[in-house]
Amino acid sequence: MSGDSETPGIRRAWGWVAHLRAGGTTPWRDWVGEGVAYGRHLPGAQQLELLRRLNEAGDVPAELATRVIEASAPGRGRPDLELVGSVDLPAFGPPPVDPADLSADELLRVATGLLAEDVHAAGLPELAPVRPRPWRTRYRLLGDPMLAASRRAELVSRGRPPGGRNELVLVLGTDVAQMMVDAWTARSIGIGVSPWPEWVRKARRLDTLPERVDLARQARSAAERVGVRRVRVVLDVDALPRLVGVRRPLAAGPEISADAAELARRTGQVLALLATPVERAALLREVLVPRLAEHPGPALALPRRHLEWARGQARTMRDELVRAGYPVHGDPDGLLPVVRHGVSQPSDAGVLALALRLLLEKKK
Repeated sequence: MSGDSETPGIRRAWGWVAHLRAGGTTPWRDWVGEGVAYGRHLPGAQQLELLRRLNEAGDVPAELATRVIEASAPGRGRPDLELVGSVDLPAFGPPPVDPADLSADELLRVATGLLAEDVHAAGLPELAPVRPRPWRTRYRLLGDPMLAASRRAELVSRGRPPGGRNELVLVLGTDVAQMMVDAWTARSIGIGVSPWPEWVRKARRLDTLPERVDLARQARSAAERVGVRRVRVVLDVDALPRLVGVRRPLAAGPEISADAAELARRTGQVLALLATPVERAALLREVLVPRLAEHPGPALALPRRHLEWARGQARTMRDELVRAGYPVHGDPDGLLPVVRHGVSQPSDAGVLALALRLLLEKKK
């Protein structure tokens, strides 16, 4: 932005910047004071409006306020935008804006950049070394990634890592509608994925389930390696401890809301610029997800208009699994989708509100 501090519009803009840095919440359209420049360029409208929203949400430490003002808006989209009324309408490029008119998506571009920096700076927690138990059931967990990941991690922490000679392959699953949600959520906190509505539409267009929750495909591939007799389909997770040779129940992983999963997805896109793919997934899983789980909200659910398609996929999968002769722990009809309470897609406004809470929480 222009550094010319002689015009009334620029002086007004610098006055608003000082007001926001001091914790003010007055919208730009209502601001009438003036101030002096403290830098060569005015911060962008996105950064300033994000700071104003943070001030409304809580006490913003000076360090965080500075980070917001100096932040960039990573990713594809518009560049930093100027404040309407502070400068003349440019001959080219994006026009100045009233910050109050900016979409939540535009503000999230700045917020997720800051969150990604926080997650990366936190680093991975140190894990105590665990000595594998010499006498243990050799197993491998496949299938629904949200069902398998937490239970695999707990088994490892008990000295029971997966793999080994004559392993028993356990393919975990639940109803197909929930597995669609779980597959998308796992990729959101992992290697990355397209937005939920777009991702579901693609699955419908291709008329196929994501590979990790196509239990028949997972079982078939495992059977080619270890034989049908060493593959089990587990639709009742309460049966899992006995199958892997432990007595205590295996806890489910942290549950996160639809908005939290979307925030993780967006933060992961920026984190990809700061970390390797393996490190990014670990940081999202070990650092960000536990914080997101502390802020409950409506869960994500497959939209009702897709349930009939999911039901057809479930019937095909059920019939193939039964026909192949794999032992099934649980009711095979448990693959059929059920109507679950939740929201059909994340809300940009909800995702932004959650991002604000996490940014403020970081400095407590």
